[in-house]
Amino acid sequence: MVQSKKQKYLFLAFCLIPTFIMFSIFTLYPLFSGLYYSFFEWSGSSQAKEFIGFDNYVQLFKDEIIPATIWHDYFLVATKVVGIMIMALFIAVALTQLKIKEAPFYRIIFFFPNIMSVVVIGILWTFIYNPSLGLVNSGLEFIGLESWAKPWLGSEDWALPSLVLPSIWAGIGLFMLLLMGGIANISKSFYEAAEIDGANEWQQFWKVTLPLVWPQIKISILYIVITTLNGSFIIVQIMTGGGPNNATHVMGSYLYQQAFQQYNFGYGATIGVMILVLSLITVLILQFFMRKEKVEY
Repeated sequence: MVQSKKQKYLFLAFCLIPTFIMFSIFTLYPLFSGLYYSFFEWSGSSQAKEFIGFDNYVQLFKDEIIPATIWHDYFLVATKVVGIMIMALFIAVALTQLKIKEAPFYRIIFFFPNIMSVVVIGILWTFIYNPSLGLVNSGLEFIGLESWAKPWLGSEDWALPSLVLPSIWAGIGLFMLLLMGGIANISKSFYEAAEIDGANEWQQFWKVTLPLVWPQIKISILYIVITTLNGSFIIVQIMTGGGPNNATHVMGSYLYQQAFQQYNFGYGATIGVMILVLSLITVLILQFFMRKEKVEY
């Protein structure tokens, strides 16, 4: 069917304008509103706003809790990237290369946490870490390691590391499926040629599988980094509330505390701007270091 240029433009406008409107309402407007409110002293619940210029940003650099929140966020980023990618890649290779009969069942089991709400996951793991009735301490006591039992979420030293395990557990399934899709698209002839050349399974993994699924690995790492820097506050808020003694506060949870608990909305908006800037810088740096030409055999 032949269409005129006018019809094509109308069709493109019909497809793009609603999307742009939604993007503007839910992304651009909150972004610029947060930047605007960062220049005001405002409780968030009154009409009175006082313009204070860059005072919130000056306070940001003087706030002793901010460096700790940044460290906590990047600690979670590093541990999640390493933990999730190693486990997801291992499981993906095992379920695609080892010809396990129960592979569909295991695929469902590993993906199941991804369909659960983060709130449910946080509550579940709060019970698991419970010092009296939780599975962790009960399991340690059962195998005779009572001395290792501790109040995991109540310890300043162990509260933050304790958030790593539920975060990794909740994220493995999605990236496992992404990597499995990449591995499934690799032609078997590559493995057959490598085997003829004398490569063992480990060498085939390093020389064939890993280079050819690098695009999926790169996307997974960037996604983990972005979602952690912008969304880790949810599990922190559910499991520890930023405590004990600010030992688990991340940038997002500290923003929530300032804006919605202490009614310092202007300063909370300033923290939001900081999260945006750090996220952009981190992604750009990662893209620079992970740039790699597409591998073709």
